[in-house]
Amino acid sequence: MAKRDYYEVLGLEKGASEADIKKAYRRLAMKYHPDRNPDDEEAETRFKEVKEAYETLSDPEKRAAYDQFGHAATEGGGFGGAGGFGGAAGAEAFSDIFGDVFGDIFGGGGRRGRSRVFRGADLRYRMDVDLEQAVHGDTVKIRIPSHSECGSCNGSGGAPGSQPRSCDTCGGVGQVRMQQGFFSVQQTCPKCRGEGRIISDPCKQCGGRGRVREEKTLSVRVPPGVDDGDRIRLGGEGEPGENGGPSGDLYVEINVRPHPIFERDGNNLVCEVPVNFAVLALGGQVEVPTLDGKVNLKIPAGTQSGKLFRLRGKGVEPVRGGPPGDLLCRVMAETPVKLTREQKELLQKFADSLESGGERHSPKTSSWLEKARRFFEDLS
Repeated sequence: MAKRDYYEVLGLEKGASEADIKKAYRRLAMKYHPDRNPDDEEAETRFKEVKEAYETLSDPEKRAAYDQFGHAATEGGGFGGAGGFGGAAGAEAFSDIFGDVFGDIFGGGGRRGRSRVFRGADLRYRMDVDLEQAVHGDTVKIRIPSHSECGSCNGSGGAPGSQPRSCDTCGGVGQVRMQQGFFSVQQTCPKCRGEGRIISDPCKQCGGRGRVREEKTLSVRVPPGVDDGDRIRLGGEGEPGENGGPSGDLYVEINVRPHPIFERDGNNLVCEVPVNFAVLALGGQVEVPTLDGKVNLKIPAGTQSGKLFRLRGKGVEPVRGGPPGDLLCRVMAETPVKLTREQKELLQKFADSLESGGERHSPKTSSWLEKARRFFEDLS
């Protein structure tokens, strides 16, 4: 049967780049690999066809000859047949394609046999701040657990005077070779965990880890405008890496403590202001606190309890910039308590005088009573 065009086999155009050829080969070789398709003769045939096409098109000289003469350029043993891996060059190309894949799957560190480098874990710290600190910004010192080099063994992990020995399983390279089908791949040595050495007499202070736990103090800059749940990232302040790997990061999560006066609603602040009912009726001014100091709030005559007043710009400036929010003040009528007999008598006379005025003095009460009357009429 006539051979298919190599570009067609890989699903490529004739002018495909080297990267496209490598990518197509990797995808198809993994798809039709015999280990993934046991007892599938068609898949095995396709696998060999894909490998043969790649061995030619991945070599600039072979590809140039193939582009000029077609399959005639590869016949007669000139560039190696489809059987095997096409010599050392083919094996090296095959290893380059799959080395990183199986290295990740089986924990290998490539063909060099080095100990693997691990990045340290990220840490999270929940930091309590006051509302004033969140709104205006601050610098807060925190103490977090950390690791440092063991002073007893100077980081070696062995007891003073002892020396680590070479791992007899991997020969000190930190890697062992294992067979997966007809692939030969490397993985981290299970005995020494990639270190290449065994500590037979571990340090008593650090337990052979070469580092000890301690606490360190960090200064965290809280930017103005942060809100509850926001996170601040401190790069490299997490767990230290292994085998010289980089440290992880520390994520500081903001927890804003409840405030005795204000509640935050986005970039606005909300507070309730108790006001004497006489001030609501006659009008006047009340002193209102803000995070920047005190201000006077003007109360118009006849203000109802629960009315919301807005003080613009007295809220929170967004952490990412923009105009500040507002302070929303809800005035609440305060019912007087512990009245004297004289005060009760005066208040009763005042209430009697209001009743004579009817809707004029209590428009909401009159409206509500009318709605209630209609409601009961509809029920009957």
